[in-house]
Amino acid sequence: MKAAIVVFPGTNREVDMKDAFERAGASAVMAWHGDAEVPDCDLIVLPGGFAYGDYLRCGAMAAHSPIMKDVVKKANAGQPVLGVCNGFQILIEARLLPGALLKNASLAFVCRDVHLRLDHAIKPLTGNLVEGDVIRVPVAHGDGNYFADVETLKRLEGEGRIAFRYVAGPGEAESRANPNGSTADIAGIVNEKGNVLGMMPHPEDATGPRQQSLDAVPLFAGIVEALS
Repeated sequence: MKAAIVVFPGTNREVDMKDAFERAGASAVMAWHGDAEVPDCDLIVLPGGFAYGDYLRCGAMAAHSPIMKDVVKKANAGQPVLGVCNGFQILIEARLLPGALLKNASLAFVCRDVHLRLDHAIKPLTGNLVEGDVIRVPVAHGDGNYFADVETLKRLEGEGRIAFRYVAGPGEAESRANPNGSTADIAGIVNEKGNVLGMMPHPEDATGPRQQSLDAVPLFAGIVEALS
């Protein structure tokens, strides 16, 4: 299985993502935002960071990079796409996913571990995780407050497109569960076809021996198995 990781000016999690996929047995290549096409691959990945310095709106400028025309084309044709943190923001700005990502409710940058519950398994992008599984992964963002209007939220709920929600971990107060104020505690959603997943937390940083958690190993292992 081969992943193509798209790098924009300001991206800073591309190596973390590459390491996570390689630990799971995949190969990974970098694709520059100025390229006209994504390299031949099984999965397109938009990693975290601060594309274009987060000027204008997070992900707004990156969504118009030359390579994004091909990303949108391939996503609409059914190719699997994973966007994490800034990648999630870019997917929304490119209109591959609905809603908006606003400033955190606290108006402060949040960097800490959170707990996620898999509400709906969407293969292959949720890997080997089983519905109801709770994993511990880090977040690091200032604009992760997912907003959806009433009709969009009804559609996401009714179509089973909310993949991950923030939940309280063992011994945590419920008030600590949601780090950014996201509507309905949403941490990750998919598109109508189920081939595009965007999420704010960083599962790639919960896969290695020097990281605080290995909880996301089944996610990456399952993606690699399914797309190999």
